[in-house]
Amino acid sequence: MKILITGGTGLIGSALCARWRAAGHELTVLSRTPARVGALCAGAQGIASLAELAPDYLPDAVLNLAGAPIADRPWRDARKRLLWESRVYATDQLVRWMALRPAPVPLLLSASAVGWYGDAGEARLDEASTTPGDDFGAQLCVAWEQAAQQAMQAGTRVAIVRIAPVLAQRGGMLARLLPPFRLGLGGRLGTGQQWMPWIHIDDLLGLFDHLLMQSSCHGVYNGCAPEPVRNVDFTGTLAACLRRPAMLPLPGWLLRLMLGEMAVLLLGGQRAIPTRTLATGFVYRYNSVGLALQQLLARQP
Repeated sequence: MKILITGGTGLIGSALCARWRAAGHELTVLSRTPARVGALCAGAQGIASLAELAPDYLPDAVLNLAGAPIADRPWRDARKRLLWESRVYATDQLVRWMALRPAPVPLLLSASAVGWYGDAGEARLDEASTTPGDDFGAQLCVAWEQAAQQAMQAGTRVAIVRIAPVLAQRGGMLARLLPPFRLGLGGRLGTGQQWMPWIHIDDLLGLFDHLLMQSSCHGVYNGCAPEPVRNVDFTGTLAACLRRPAMLPLPGWLLRLMLGEMAVLLLGGQRAIPTRTLATGFVYRYNSVGLALQQLLARQP
């Protein structure tokens, strides 16, 4: 297949590039640093602008992962604008470009996040849930998904993955947690009772591959493991895997003082279940967070 990818140099994109190049797919990656694409994306072709593609270029699929990191810094006004532009505006431009192709692009695979649900407390959530959250992160996801869904008007199959925090050997949430936890300085966040969806990176890559190949799959899919855990259980499991204590919690008031509005990412939670994902026949390799962490930590240098 010919696959056009945005956001291909990030954690998920670079791993998918390696997987799909090994499978023989022809990959083109849109990037602000196209000279680095070959090294970061398993030899894929890098472009800086969609205008570089030939007028008759028609990919078999478009994978849309582009977006500035949402948790790198507090959500002040300038940061909010960047997050919106890099997701909503960029997706809108991509869909407009797709509409100009000589024929409908068969598939748009677009990222979203479980943050769509906002801080949902104890509610059990799946893809049939119709009420998004009201914080900035949730509304960003709502607009991001709406921009991607416009591609259906041109006859494109659209599949959206609401991605949970990704557990990976390098990068992502686990890389941030390991240094303090290895020193015995880790602990729960706030009360620790907030639900925490998660997914092993191998399962997330497998899900994107599954949706790519299953022509009947369309709509929204939760990209999370079937067994969410509370934050206190996740941090306790991570500490146990490292044989360290987890006795230094971060109080909620301190996180709100440090992060402001963005603290909802750490103190809020979603008890998200991948009902539609499982209904497609997708099989998870890592249902248990303990199994996932053990596997990833065993691969750590």
